Amino acid sequence: MRNTFYMILCKLAYALVLSSVLVGTARAHEVVPTIADLTVADGRADLTLRINLEAFIAGIDLDAVENTDDAENANEYDTLRALSTQELAARAPEILASWNGLPLVRADGEAVALQTVSLTVPEVVNMELPRIAEWSLRGTVPNDTRGVVVAWPAGSGALVLRQQGVEEPYTGYLDGGSESPEILMAGGGQQTALQAFATYIPVGFDHILPKGLDHILFVLGLFFLSTHLKPLIWQVSAFTAAHTVTLALGALGLVSVPGSIVEPLIAASIVYVAVENIFSSGLSRWRPLVIFGFGLLHGLGFASVLGEFGLPEDQFIPALIGFNVGVELGQLTVIAIMFLCVWQALRVARGDGGTQGAKMFYVGMTVLALLLCVVPMPNVAEMLEAPVPLFLVPLALVFTACFLSIQFRQTAEPFRRFVAIPASVGIAVIGAYWFVERVFL
Repeated sequence: MRNTFYMILCKLAYALVLSSVLVGTARAHEVVPTIADLTVADGRADLTLRINLEAFIAGIDLDAVENTDDAENANEYDTLRALSTQELAARAPEILASWNGLPLVRADGEAVALQTVSLTVPEVVNMELPRIAEWSLRGTVPNDTRGVVVAWPAGSGALVLRQQGVEEPYTGYLDGGSESPEILMAGGGQQTALQAFATYIPVGFDHILPKGLDHILFVLGLFFLSTHLKPLIWQVSAFTAAHTVTLALGALGLVSVPGSIVEPLIAASIVYVAVENIFSSGLSRWRPLVIFGFGLLHGLGFASVLGEFGLPEDQFIPALIGFNVGVELGQLTVIAIMFLCVWQALRVARGDGGTQGAKMFYVGMTVLALLLCVVPMPNVAEMLEAPVPLFLVPLALVFTACFLSIQFRQTAEPFRRFVAIPASVGIAVIGAYWFVERVFL
């Protein structure tokens, strides 16, 4: 009876606490990169931006947050979202004045004053999606200009910069607070295949850690099926093969499925793998096939994200491979982190380790994780692009569950009862909430 009580307690802890920590992210307004097309010809520098104006006007630090709901000035952002297109466009000169003061563009080292040529702001159709405006800017440059440099302000998030109108154009990915190399007017700044490959690895990794909470939960659902390596290899292999196929097809534009269909199905896939973990302790013969099917869905999700960044046409394949490698590294990192968290409990469950040291380890790690939740860590939060407790509270629950599995190691399958099943229950609850939210809310 007492063992059953503790097992139920673990399940409820995961289901309630973990879901309360994470479900808010599903309502978040995701931060997307600004896309900029640069054309310099006939004494003019034209810069066309696809930009979330509200986030810039509100002064949200887009380098530090994954979504606008996490920002201190999120209320101001939501107020701006309610403005008409004309009212919002009237606020754009505030941003342009600060950019010209930076300056945003320099030609042969001299500042280029930019002016608005046109600004198209769409009406808000879905309050849960960012409103992307198209803003065309123009400045005068000398006819004999050799090259220009674009400086992207700190706090502005990511910028995908693409040169237009020349052979071998420059394409770059800039973080806030950085600037491009000199972009030659005659072209020639084209990335090499190796540079494109290396540039897109961190883009793919970042989409998993820390931004891809739905993909993180899916991978953890695969991890918690069994403590043996073989089932995990089979599942990850099937998942990787599938999402690689649809990622490539989606990036090439050969397959396109609306996010309103893909996102709920991704949430449903999370629920499925988690629920199966609860009722099955091993790899069934058809689970890899199911995982392959879900991998196709996740690949479409990756492709939609990649489409927001834009792949360089001249180095499409290396950039696509780099993104996919980054995704795989992110998934393997998730698995490695969780394995390090639970390996002591696994050793005890298999009779390979002492209990006293393992229990002290998990008590210490639980306390440390909870203490760090209340300690200001701005640098860590900026690196994670999310509130620190979002990651530390679930880890504290994992450490607590591992402690209980050691404390009651005489029960049958203690790791599965106290760690794998409660974790799967929590994952299923979050996935179910996301499914409902993405379909009905």
